[in-house]
Amino acid sequence: MSAALQPQFHPAGFDGALRTALDDIRAGRWRSTGELLKTCRTWGVRTSRSQVLAAAVVAAQGDAVEAWLQEEPSADALMMRARVRVQQALSAYRAGERGVAVLADRARTACGEAAVRWPADPVPWVCLLALAQLDWPEEWRRRPEHRAQPPEGMLPFGPWALLHEADQRDPGSREAWHRMIQALRAYGVNVRDVARWICSWAPDGSPLLLLPLYLQAEHYAKERARGALTPLYWTTDLISHSAWRALEGWFWYADRTEWLPQDLGHVAQALFSTGLYREAAPVFEAIGPFVTPEPWKYVAEAPDMWLEQFERARDKCLAAAAGGTRYAVRRR
Repeated sequence: MSAALQPQFHPAGFDGALRTALDDIRAGRWRSTGELLKTCRTWGVRTSRSQVLAAAVVAAQGDAVEAWLQEEPSADALMMRARVRVQQALSAYRAGERGVAVLADRARTACGEAAVRWPADPVPWVCLLALAQLDWPEEWRRRPEHRAQPPEGMLPFGPWALLHEADQRDPGSREAWHRMIQALRAYGVNVRDVARWICSWAPDGSPLLLLPLYLQAEHYAKERARGALTPLYWTTDLISHSAWRALEGWFWYADRTEWLPQDLGHVAQALFSTGLYREAAPVFEAIGPFVTPEPWKYVAEAPDMWLEQFERARDKCLAAAAGGTRYAVRRR
């Protein structure tokens, strides 16, 4: 294999412009981030870029966004402050730290300010959805906006009004619906049923068709950890159907300029695990060197062996394709 195809992990994935902005914002420089956010051609690109940038700021414990606000208090700077504060609250929650409620309230205030400054922007509403998972599981104890009536009777109560605001601004927002699933799961809901409902109406090309794949991989990891797996986990009709639907309904239809490596990884892993090796080959080709730890760490012999698992799966699928009909990555 050529050096260009050696697997690597970078949070920017295929987005070369984002890679440059990440290097700068980690070093405390914000101007390239400001320019980058001005060039987003869709709300989806703005949403994904801002999420990655905020995670980098928090990981670096930097103050570039606050410096940006002091010098240029723009709508983009206010949105990024909301992003960073939400990420700080989520990180504190995952680490089991104290003061999460205070951090969450501060983040909500920042989200509200960003939403007022640019009402058309879906990102502040996506941020509010991200905070919904920090609330109480018991419905009666949750904040009012986190126990809204669902759009259909069989669905659970949850932050549907927040989702509606995000979805109005960016219909089918990938992160908004992922955040909705995270919140419902935190409340103890059977989110696999919710994901199936979403897939029943999601159109071709929508990344929402991949939601079952995310849940299946995570469920596999949890079941394996408690020793409750069966060898036939990946051979059920439901999982096979989800893998086929993701390939035929998303991979071949989606705008490849908005592909995310983690989405491609889940499709490739699902197809490989269900034994659809030749069908998985074009997805591995699309991934190229931009592999992500998830979902491979869920299915590897040990989480730290995720890269070896990816390489074995990729090599097997590419070899299978070389021995038969080989698909080409379709270009739009």
